[in-house]
Amino acid sequence: MTPTTPDRADPIVDDLSADLTLALRLADAADAVSMARFDAADLDIKVKADASHVTEADLATERAIRELLAAERPGDGILGEEYGTSGGTRRQWIIDPIDGTANYLKGIPMWTTLIALAIDGVPRVGVASQPAIGRRWWAATGHGAWTNVPGETEPRRIFVSAVDDIAQSSISFQSLRQWDEVGRADQLLALSRRVWRDRGYGDAWPYMLLAEGRLEFVAEFGVKEYDIAAHVPIVTEAGGRFTDIDGNETLSTRSALATNGTLHATYLEMLGETRGLGADA
Repeated sequence: MTPTTPDRADPIVDDLSADLTLALRLADAADAVSMARFDAADLDIKVKADASHVTEADLATERAIRELLAAERPGDGILGEEYGTSGGTRRQWIIDPIDGTANYLKGIPMWTTLIALAIDGVPRVGVASQPAIGRRWWAATGHGAWTNVPGETEPRRIFVSAVDDIAQSSISFQSLRQWDEVGRADQLLALSRRVWRDRGYGDAWPYMLLAEGRLEFVAEFGVKEYDIAAHVPIVTEAGGRFTDIDGNETLSTRSALATNGTLHATYLEMLGETRGLGADA
């Protein structure tokens, strides 16, 4: 993964408009399915082999996306949380039908449908749709990052913040338990002592807040490709940077670090300085 903006002469960039338009249509279809069962008293919920929950809405939402892709992009591959991998990987749609199922099944509106298109392993198109709060964010490489704003008729282009002092930065961490399970809880505590503000805002939403310039740092562990692929184009097109927690540009190491770019190296250096504090040291 190379989350940088290529020259607009790149033919991949010039061809992304149609893919982004399709991704937004996929999100429309997904929203209609997921919202139809949100907060339903008789929602069917099951526990998967990994002890995570899956609802009938997770399954139906992914099916709706796959059906539209089969009609519109039959030659593309798909990687989805609920139904696995099909097709090739040169052009692969990466889908999390409901990111934040634990919130969804509790009737908490902070959940997101995540749709990405990766080309040769690099996420080029990303859509994050949160229909329960009426918000959506989207981006394609070379085309900027955008969001809808309630009360505004036109989409708004978004940018990360220009904060360049870690003491003035605001950070979001997925959960204390996540950091503790990988032996990095002390790193998080050390970081919290050096920044202006630290909060856990949820699953996908913190990345969107970062892309809008409201946060400077988002990090989490235990993530898979479908949890984060859609965030990459949105964050990078907004001017930020996206790597794993150790600074590697990959989706496969089960960790994610997104920043405003300006402070990325500073955060990595600080986390490196405190790495030995963790239980895994």
